Amino acid sequence: MNRGDCFCALAWTLQCCPRTLCRPVSLSDPPSTPKKDKAGSLRPPQAMSTESSPLLSYRLFRVSSEGEMPGGGQEEAPLVVGVAGSATGSSHHDPARQLSTFFGVIVPTVLSMFSIVVFMRVGFVIGHAGFLQSLLMLVVAYVIISLTVLSVCAISTNGAVQAGGAYFMISRTLGPEFGGSIGLMFYLANVCACGVYVLGLVEAILDDFGADGSDPPGAKALPQGYLYSFLYGSVVLLVCLLVCLVGSHIYSRAAFFIFLVVNAVLITIFASFFAVSPREIAVSRDGNHSFNASFTGFNVSTLRDNMYAMYSRDYTTNNIMSFATVFAVMFNGCTGIMAGSNMSGELKNASSSIPKGTIIAVVYTFVIYFLLFFMTSFTCERALLKGDYGFFRAINVWPPFVLIGIYSASLSASMSNLIGASRILHALAKDDLFGIVLAPAKIVSKGGNPWVAVLYTWALVQLVLFVGKLNTIASIVTVFYLVAYAAVDLACLALEWASAPNFRPTFQVFSWHTCLLGIVSCLVMMFLISAAGASGSLGLMLLLLGFIHLRSAASSWGYISQALIFHQVRKYLLLLDIRKDHVKFWRPQILLMVANPRGSSQLMKFINHLKKGGLFVLGHVEIGDLDTMPSDPIQAHYNFWLSLVDKLSIKAFVDLTLSPSVRQGTQHLLRITGLGGMKPNTLVLGFYDDCVPEDYFLQDPAFSQARENDEFGVDLPALQAHFPPVREAESQRALRPSEYVAIISDAVKMHKNVCLARYFHLLEKDLPPSSSSTSSKRRFEGRYIDVWPLNLLRPNSPTYVDICSLFLLQMACILTMVSSWKAARLRIFLCVESGDVGWVGKEEKLRELLTKLRIKATIKIVTWDQVVALHGHPQHAAGPRGTPRGRTFPPGPRNRRERPT
Repeated sequence: MNRGDCFCALAWTLQCCPRTLCRPVSLSDPPSTPKKDKAGSLRPPQAMSTESSPLLSYRLFRVSSEGEMPGGGQEEAPLVVGVAGSATGSSHHDPARQLSTFFGVIVPTVLSMFSIVVFMRVGFVIGHAGFLQSLLMLVVAYVIISLTVLSVCAISTNGAVQAGGAYFMISRTLGPEFGGSIGLMFYLANVCACGVYVLGLVEAILDDFGADGSDPPGAKALPQGYLYSFLYGSVVLLVCLLVCLVGSHIYSRAAFFIFLVVNAVLITIFASFFAVSPREIAVSRDGNHSFNASFTGFNVSTLRDNMYAMYSRDYTTNNIMSFATVFAVMFNGCTGIMAGSNMSGELKNASSSIPKGTIIAVVYTFVIYFLLFFMTSFTCERALLKGDYGFFRAINVWPPFVLIGIYSASLSASMSNLIGASRILHALAKDDLFGIVLAPAKIVSKGGNPWVAVLYTWALVQLVLFVGKLNTIASIVTVFYLVAYAAVDLACLALEWASAPNFRPTFQVFSWHTCLLGIVSCLVMMFLISAAGASGSLGLMLLLLGFIHLRSAASSWGYISQALIFHQVRKYLLLLDIRKDHVKFWRPQILLMVANPRGSSQLMKFINHLKKGGLFVLGHVEIGDLDTMPSDPIQAHYNFWLSLVDKLSIKAFVDLTLSPSVRQGTQHLLRITGLGGMKPNTLVLGFYDDCVPEDYFLQDPAFSQARENDEFGVDLPALQAHFPPVREAESQRALRPSEYVAIISDAVKMHKNVCLARYFHLLEKDLPPSSSSTSSKRRFEGRYIDVWPLNLLRPNSPTYVDICSLFLLQMACILTMVSSWKAARLRIFLCVESGDVGWVGKEEKLRELLTKLRIKATIKIVTWDQVVALHGHPQHAAGPRGTPRGRTFPPGPRNRRERPT
């Protein structure tokens, strides 16, 4: 075919199936679920709109009977999936998706990143760390979150993003184990952060209205104490709960109003740095200690004094501060970057809104924090910064402005984390990764609000409030957030390294270098902040990962590990050069031809022992002609064969083919099975005799008593029904003797080793049954592995040290290396003729060979005069029923002449 023919053929294909060629694949595509037919066997789904579907459908035309199939009259699934999970251009509108980029991403992200830190912890950071280290902390924190933001933008612009935000991105990339474990930790981080912001709000209220005994009666009426703080926090949390129970629509309106208030307060703070004259500010602590500190206005000496770090005791926790503890508190002001992503289920266009809104919020908050750090260092004495974390109120043109800002920002951040955490929990519950514990969290209201998940989250935040101090749990929250950020970077890194064709994000400002740097920086900062907390969080992640792996079945989300394995295996296969093969490193690479696994299961398990880390392929030939069929019947059979491999616990590949004859199919498999340097060098066939095969499926409890389906939807009745019953004694064989011999001849011509297996259905019948108390190794004690080093193509050959004999010795030696066969003893039979006086020398030569080959075996001498006599009858012609006719050579030297057979 010339180039013009190829182009015409391709153009015809495009014309026949234009809908399936350019379908964008997204993370939210629904899984392809196999369905059962009337017989109970699995059949592939009719719709070709899932991630596992090929870009080009192999069915280039419709058959007339297709319209009669169940569901044939239904509308096909959309092939182009939009952000909301519906077809592009569809009139369907999800009522839960109402938020725009500004209201759904920018507003909650900015408020979460400001929170209590922007009003209550700027003085804490500058006072202890100084301007230079504070600026370093700010840059490091924003570099870390910016690297994560790049990964979030890349993943979110690679297709539709459903509810769950960061959890959805991680789980649909790294699989349910990583996604579930890190998603739960990210949920706990949001829960703890909500508690942090509530406690910050309580702290701010008590600073202004808490009675400490030094003020006149009635000036500060709120009693203070641990239980009172918990009570005030519970009241604030109840307000957040009521707003979140109404729904995201009310929350977005309240958040927008708070957004305006917070920005107005920030404007007054910046204006106050210029408008307020220098003054002395009285600072009182616990009613017993008071002192004066100065607001100097813009003063170079003040900046010089605040330039370097001076860590001391924190008056709220009475602990000595350090770089790590101060950074942990400050980093809480940067951990709100996922607030918009958590609302992905309510966004009109999540794939567009998340990257735009998050980047805008990050840039805006960085500028605000930098200006606050700079102006604070330039105008406020260190004593003021360390003694009164709420000093913004004392220097403001109208102090109540700052109170309003503190209360509004804290309340908004609390609501943002509460509603964001509930969405993550709802996504976890829908994926059913933690069973009945989270099952009620699936419940939603008519408007799509997961109110049960909100109640779950509210109850956990109530437990967090028992801690009582903001700075105490700040490091735990920071570590959990860093774990989640590292996981997002890991997900993006894995997608980039896998080089998957379907990873085509519209956001291109990232690379694997940024992802790797983000992971490393997150891990380093975790251990700098709290080594114990980092170790505990990683241990918790591993425990959750193991729990989900043991509990959950295989998902249809797609595993990035498979893409990475494919990518690496392809590289190594290219390095596996067959021209560099050497006999020192030879290993068997076996193609076992299986007609019916019901009668060949014992042989399949034996060959699994014999492969010694080599290639093991189960080959099967279906008789048929593809030209007469509407589709390839082989593709639907692979799931059953792979389930069979799982049931037998063998490590084998499966290769099926469709051919007019078994011989042609075997030729196809011998030529094309394997890839590169991993191709079969040994063909194993069952023996062609009159033995009636036995049904192994009726003997093995794995096939007769199993109750659960496998992970890929193939149940036991379907597996039993797929493979036909074994051949009866009077049934006609599907393979003629001449074709069987021709297959052996073809394999020899292709320079393949040929093994003929016989009586393997009797292999384990005389062995003691395996049990937990009896190891598989002890089952073969007292058993023998017998080797007859003969060349069947040259039985009269005077030497046994040839390729055929060495191959037999090698295979027997490999079998003794298997743990279950180590107890068996190896025997080698040396065949000699009676009267052969040189048998002693042959035995010594064989023993010397075994010593060089490092094979421990017992040598047995056997006379085989009858075999030699039989070989002396040349078959010049055949009589009736194949009876050989001809003359017989008498025993003697003539009998030892080399004859072809």
